[in-house]
Amino acid sequence: MKPRASLVGLGCWLVLALPDARAQTAAGQPSTGLQAGGLTPPGSGQNATAPPAPGTEQELARAEQEDSGRGLKWFWLDGEVGVEHLGLQTLNAGHLVDPSVTKTTQTGLVVGGGAGVRLFFLTVGPRFRFGNFAAWRLWTLDGEVGFRIPLGVLEPYVTLSGGYASVGSFDPGNAISRSAVGINGWNLRAGGGLDWFVSSVFSVGGNLTGEMLFLSRSKVSAANLGVNQQSVYAADGSSIGAGVTLTAVAGLHF
Repeated sequence: MKPRASLVGLGCWLVLALPDARAQTAAGQPSTGLQAGGLTPPGSGQNATAPPAPGTEQELARAEQEDSGRGLKWFWLDGEVGVEHLGLQTLNAGHLVDPSVTKTTQTGLVVGGGAGVRLFFLTVGPRFRFGNFAAWRLWTLDGEVGFRIPLGVLEPYVTLSGGYASVGSFDPGNAISRSAVGINGWNLRAGGGLDWFVSSVFSVGGNLTGEMLFLSRSKVSAANLGVNQQSVYAADGSSIGAGVTLTAVAGLHF
């Protein structure tokens, strides 16, 4: 009879202890079930990782913008002034001009400007340049594509352009009218530079480019040649020239 009495006593104890355990769990007391074996459910311990503070993403975005000092820009325009060293017949001399009268390689002042749109790192737009040399004038109108790399307030870039070129205001000599000789063609230009953003919309910098000129002219009529029928201008002429240009640039960005 004693074993039976022991089992009855154990059952009574469990009946009395079970409500107390349930009450402790409902009151927020830690249960000894899973925790006793070290299997605390994820996120329920005191050392669980805290969620990110509100506004963290906004702070990161603002810090990124403040690092460069600039936001997104969609339009640009600039002006430039500098010096150009150019040869009209550097790579090929096809009787474009009479070298005994006109000096074919010179250094002169160049001014210009450009404008266009910007799509993140890519810029596209037209560029005009005018070179004033002692023996002639040269102007070009090109379409230009650029690739820019923002590095805070500094922005290096490379450009590639090409378009129309015209040479004028030179003396053909031998009493031939200047208006009777027309030289034009096209050009290819490549280069790069560096801009420093003084503010979010204004920049200053420098630009270095190399250029090739593919020029041609039609022969001058006999009436305009007069007595100079043996002149080089009595036949068609052409040439391939080359030059290098260094300019200071100021730009606006919107």
